[in-house]
Amino acid sequence: MSELRRLDVLRAIVEDYVQSREPVGSKALLDRHNLGVSAATIRNDMALLEEEGLIAAPHTSSGRVPTEKGYRRFVDEIGELKPLSRAERDAINKILDSSQDLDEMLNSTVRLLARLTNQVAMIQVPHYDTASLKNLDLVGLGSSQVLMVMIASNGTVDQRMLSVTRLYADEELNGLKQWLLNSFGGRQLAELVGPLSGEGLIPEQRDDALVAGVLKGLEEMAQAANVQRIVMAGTANLARVEGDFPLSITPVLEALEEQVVLLKLFSELEADAHGMSVAIGTEHHYGQLSDAAVIATTYSNDQRSKLGVLGPTRMNYPTSMASVRAVARYLSKILAN
Repeated sequence: MSELRRLDVLRAIVEDYVQSREPVGSKALLDRHNLGVSAATIRNDMALLEEEGLIAAPHTSSGRVPTEKGYRRFVDEIGELKPLSRAERDAINKILDSSQDLDEMLNSTVRLLARLTNQVAMIQVPHYDTASLKNLDLVGLGSSQVLMVMIASNGTVDQRMLSVTRLYADEELNGLKQWLLNSFGGRQLAELVGPLSGEGLIPEQRDDALVAGVLKGLEEMAQAANVQRIVMAGTANLARVEGDFPLSITPVLEALEEQVVLLKLFSELEADAHGMSVAIGTEHHYGQLSDAAVIATTYSNDQRSKLGVLGPTRMNYPTSMASVRAVARYLSKILAN
């Protein structure tokens, strides 16, 4: 019973400190929480929590703040995550449903997640090695340019302008489009990386600058599809909590600029029984982020693709975890359809 009560005291300290950023004393706990015990008992529980390394006294303050170990214990004790409100769920649905293509959807997702959590939101662009070429179109834009649009089976839309030296008739562009789809449609993007053959074209087409440009563009699109990257939003949220980074916020900002670091961090996160990953402070072994916490989960059917948030260790873990989980579920549902 005393251990359960100490957990209640720890939970109250974490909640108050996250909300106020002020060290929490026994009197504040008595005033704000119905713990059902005397001030002396609370002081005794706080002393025991401090002995366990779960809370600490900053400087000469009479109050206490959670330690990294204390946050970890708090997170481990979280049971069911509180579902998002109807308004929040409707907002997620509306924003993600209105996205026209995958890139727009991913950008909308991180902006939404940053707004819901007030943290930095990050999403790993899906692995494309199993995606295939679904459709392709060529649109003439006068005598100097042709627009090439490629659509992959996972919803990715890539487009680029090709410079040409003459005006192409719609019949010519349609014929080239059909050859491309007959030759490469349905093939995995990973297979398109490498020299693309012009086999099957008539000699005039093989020597045509547009054909060479289309084949080169298709190969570059395939290469880009296989490069892993992270889309991010909400970096400005860190400025509002700069005081939560004791020495400097600069190392955190520098780490956020390093895509390789973030991709490696995402790949190393281990999920709990609920499919959530929470790495607090030094748990993730990246010195630049030793004062930060990361919450992440997977989305879509590919367990390698993750989304999540990064912020100070003094964050609202239950709310952030619920938001990350909800957004991931909505995004997975939309991608599946």
